[in-house]
Amino acid sequence: MYGHQLRRDARLDRTQMWSQVRPGSLYGALHRLAAEGLIEPLRTEQQGQLPARTVYGITAEGQRELRALRAEALQEVGLQPDPVDLGLAMSGELDEETLRGYFDDRVRALTVQAALFEHQRERSWPDQTIADDLVVEHARLRIEAELSWHRLVLDQIGKLTAASAAPARPLAPVRPPGAARPSAPAGPPATGSAHA
Repeated sequence: MYGHQLRRDARLDRTQMWSQVRPGSLYGALHRLAAEGLIEPLRTEQQGQLPARTVYGITAEGQRELRALRAEALQEVGLQPDPVDLGLAMSGELDEETLRGYFDDRVRALTVQAALFEHQRERSWPDQTIADDLVVEHARLRIEAELSWHRLVLDQIGKLTAASAAPARPLAPVRPPGAARPSAPAGPPATGSAHA
């Protein structure tokens, strides 16, 4: 297919949901794959007045890499660190209004993303498969979980900023294990007499 067809198919397949390759950077990705010996040019074709196009095929090494990457993708389970967690952990000097503003903005952005995925779920594209439906649903549910967490943060922001504003208590001195407790300082001798 020609470049515009490749970009169109990448948009239809929603490549951005499962890959960091954007439709506009597909040519660069093809050149890198060829340079690494994962694909190879098979022939050049030209139809009418259209520019010539290079037809690529996957190499044996490309097939091995594809199998390895697929297995890695299916086996790897883990959550990527999210910079918002660090930002929240280090937000002690922010007042409630400022912190709430950041999270309100984030909720608005996530709500727009959730609406887009909801629309995508309602619309199918040519040759859509059950796997495609599941990928869209996975993305939609992840955004839903993000929205739930953001709403929890917004609900707790008052407590969070109040706790950050409280003066820090001094730490008690730490004794090495086995060290004797310091004895109470000796006071002046007791005076007077005791009566029974």
